[in-house]
Amino acid sequence: MSQQRVLITAGAGGIGWAIAQAFLNTNSLVHIVDVSAEAVDKVAGSHENLSTSIGDVTSVEDIAALASDLENRWGGLDVLVSNAGIAGPTAPVEEYDAGAWKAVMDINLTGSFNVVQHFVPLLKTSGGSILIMSSLAGRFGYPNRIAYSTSKWGLIGFTKTLSLELGPFGITVNSIHPGAVNGPRLEQVFAGRAEVSGRSVEAEMEAGLANQSIKKFTDPEDIAALAVFLAGPHARTISGQQFPIDGDSKAAQ
Repeated sequence: MSQQRVLITAGAGGIGWAIAQAFLNTNSLVHIVDVSAEAVDKVAGSHENLSTSIGDVTSVEDIAALASDLENRWGGLDVLVSNAGIAGPTAPVEEYDAGAWKAVMDINLTGSFNVVQHFVPLLKTSGGSILIMSSLAGRFGYPNRIAYSTSKWGLIGFTKTLSLELGPFGITVNSIHPGAVNGPRLEQVFAGRAEVSGRSVEAEMEAGLANQSIKKFTDPEDIAALAVFLAGPHARTISGQQFPIDGDSKAAQ
């Protein structure tokens, strides 16, 4: 696979950082943008092909400046991984904070739109790939997580529409739908569920695995390997598709 130019939002930690490392292992040029200066500082300078910046996907100014910078530096873009997102609180709908609803939509949906809108011109120079990070919650209803599930379902329509719009330019667009992924964020999710249900965190983890045929939480490295494949030469006719990676989960709970 020839050297690719890759942009990953929220790339300084978690799934985003795993994807960045996977592309770096293919000798790609990788730029990660993340809202957390602390997270960026931890990974900056760790690889000769890695560049970093601090930016907010909801800020048109931040993303426009990044698009201009990468155009001047690279002249185009081969892979865009739209990974930035937040989970929002865990609460029944009648108690769900309206401000939290707006924050989830602003980052998960509007942020994805903002990034794609600014980087499509660069992708058109290469006929590249867009990968949208959705979720298991974008395949099922998700009790007490109304904003998160709604936003992740919205990303399916976003993906489908982009695949139709950008296909004539040779750009593939697919969504990845992880289930429960090992890491600090998963621990926070189960803690939130336990607070609502009154059960222990351990009981909530067992209940989560009960919905899966494969009794194992997903490793970020496996999601990264899927991303590299979908952006690679053997996936050039795969577009507009949803890719679950969740142990064959039967529900989001």
